[in-house]
Amino acid sequence: MIKTMRPFKGLAVLAVSAGLALSALGGSAQAAASAKVQQIANHFASVKTMKGEFVQFGPRGEQTGGTFQIARPGKISFDYEPPAKFRVISDGRNLLLNNQKLDTFDLYPLSKTPLKLLLNNKINLSGRQVQSIKEEPDLVTVVMADKSVFGNSRITIMFDPKTNALRQWTVTDNQGKDTTVMLFNVQEGARVDSSQFRIDYSKYNWQSGNEAASSANR
Repeated sequence: MIKTMRPFKGLAVLAVSAGLALSALGGSAQAAASAKVQQIANHFASVKTMKGEFVQFGPRGEQTGGTFQIARPGKISFDYEPPAKFRVISDGRNLLLNNQKLDTFDLYPLSKTPLKLLLNNKINLSGRQVQSIKEEPDLVTVVMADKSVFGNSRITIMFDPKTNALRQWTVTDNQGKDTTVMLFNVQEGARVDSSQFRIDYSKYNWQSGNEAASSANR
């Protein structure tokens, strides 16, 4: 069993597609976000629980799928269908990547990953974390990042402007590698299994993992 706790360097298992050559926008450009776009973001942030199915496309074009659950703020679980044998869990403080096939466990502080922006209680489209907003008749695309926290990693979130529903997101890691997650059969406000968001820190002897373990047990 291999166990590591380290700074976020990439979420190759969770989401990331299309190298977007985007420059950070100034405050005036960010402030130009329309009321409709903020309304969509507010709706998504107001959905406290969500579950459904997903298809993931990796940086090399590999395709996997499975089921997911989200509980705001900060909690997420992804269970991948065989033969992937992969689990992703966030308990609101840390993110665990468990490759069951290789018997490896990687732990990242959630605050150091772009998923933090997706799982916050509030999405503010006038903040410095917003790099780009694009409105189209059938799609609204929001690119968010925080260079001071997780370097060049960023998250691109896509919504349906008619239903305000989350369609997909893409995480681009520090190496520019993209993974995209597309959602379907989504149930907003659904009952979720809270046990799926638990990380059993006592089960693992983390390397340099005391900080993460202690913060999760406060």
